[in-house]
Amino acid sequence: MYGDLVIDHFLNPRNVGRIEDADGVGAIGDPGCGDYLCIYIKVRDNRLVDVKFQVHGCPAAIATSSILTEMARGKTLEEGLRITDADVAAAIGGLPEVKLHCSNLGASALHDAIRNYQARMQAGG
Repeated sequence: MYGDLVIDHFLNPRNVGRIEDADGVGAIGDPGCGDYLCIYIKVRDNRLVDVKFQVHGCPAAIATSSILTEMARGKTLEEGLRITDADVAAAIGGLPEVKLHCSNLGASALHDAIRNYQARMQAGG
């Protein structure tokens, strides 16, 4: 059902946790009844220098959240905003059709975190 990369990121997720002094935070989903993802970002010189996540969900949600953090780290904010749901699903090596919705959490939460950071900067930090 799952490919080797999905299983690897599920069993050994990368970048799990919070960034206590995060520059931006984005969340998507419903923690009460389904998959929920929170992304924390640290930005320096317009680049995502650290990206961490906390997720409540199935193995696919954990794996896609993990790979998203690897995809986003080191990218400019603009590049991070261009990461799509399809990019995440492709990077993880594909998912079963019934699990594709799990990959949708990552890009949206990352975009929310970047927009949160941008709003903070416009408001004066």
